[in-house]
Amino acid sequence: MAKPIAGTIVETYLRNRGITALHETGTLRYHPSCYYRVDGTSLRQAGPAMIAAVTDLDSRITGVHRTWLDPASSGKAAIATPRRAMGHLLGNGVRFGTAQDVMATGEGIETVLSLRIVLPTMPMVAALSAAHLASLILPPTLRRLYVAHDNDAAGLTARDQLATRAQDAGIEAHPLTPSLGDFNEDLCAFGIDRFRSALRPQLAPEDVLRFLIRQPVLWLRRR
Repeated sequence: MAKPIAGTIVETYLRNRGITALHETGTLRYHPSCYYRVDGTSLRQAGPAMIAAVTDLDSRITGVHRTWLDPASSGKAAIATPRRAMGHLLGNGVRFGTAQDVMATGEGIETVLSLRIVLPTMPMVAALSAAHLASLILPPTLRRLYVAHDNDAAGLTARDQLATRAQDAGIEAHPLTPSLGDFNEDLCAFGIDRFRSALRPQLAPEDVLRFLIRQPVLWLRRR
């Protein structure tokens, strides 16, 4: 029943959070009436939701992440847990682009999509939580990994654990650190130009040329 996000409340929700580059977002869908269980009860209710496919390295769907939205505000729904996941998540994630030698990963979908505004051709994976970020299974072809962590204790721990695993596998690991709580907060607070400037010194020089400077302007236009 889920549909593409173009023209839906999902697209509005993302744009309201400063996310205007929505290329390669086929793993995201819109469900007009997705059921959820009311916390602490056996009652079920339904509402519009952003649906994200969690996949493994072979693109097999292993789980689903849901974010319920408020039709009035186009923000997250006013329920106790508007984000919920089910299925086999450990090691897998929500993928944007296909990773080869370089990729970035972060916790939240909004964090990763914020980065793709200024790094539109870099493949990325949203692991969906700090614990899952630390356990992400890395592609065998990977040579350099950027870990976009949240600025809290759990995020820092996940960053260090994943970086250690990457380095043990012969993969160069670079942290990406936000100024505020996460990269979506940075994008919304500072705007694209300052966001890009803050990110640039955190990238390897060759990746500045490959992913940042030569980014196609068309990704930044509103559809």
